[in-house]
Amino acid sequence: MLNDDDLGGPIATLWSELRPSTRGLVERALQEPTTAGTPSRNFHYDARADLELSRFLAALDAQEDNKLKSIADTCAAVLLEKTESAEVFTQLVRRAKLQRDYQRIDTLADALNSRFPASEICELARSEDVVVRELANEALARCPTPVLTDLLNDPVDAETARTALRRQIAEYGSEEARQIVSALDQEEY
Repeated sequence: MLNDDDLGGPIATLWSELRPSTRGLVERALQEPTTAGTPSRNFHYDARADLELSRFLAALDAQEDNKLKSIADTCAAVLLEKTESAEVFTQLVRRAKLQRDYQRIDTLADALNSRFPASEICELARSEDVVVRELANEALARCPTPVLTDLLNDPVDAETARTALRRQIAEYGSEEARQIVSALDQEEY
């Protein structure tokens, strides 16, 4: 169990402000042996825990205290395992880039298609961060064509979906994507 002596100062304050369930996520992850650096999947997680852990991780990463590094890494692992938030995904990619942890970036890329809804991936494809944008565009190109087709009616995501369909044509030779893009092009004329 973490205490104020382990954390110190402003980090201890942030820790104390976390809901008990969120603190429990980190404490269990610190105690449990993990495989491939990720925590166990059998714990409660919600959007509020996502936000709390994201802020806590940002504060931990801002410190230059080596004893907090394992706590920060554990917090990042919990987020990596559970987040469905574009903002948290971006935070984790930037953190992995700074640490030159390319295996972690690959793990994050794999999580996109398995965990994130297509609309969140579209949001990531519009990111200012080049790595995040490229990971998202690659993930969209691997999305099932009907999923991208559904996004064509969304005023925010339509152009991103159309770009992904064109990429499916160019990179994967998708006939289904070619037919959809052709029909879209004919509607415009």
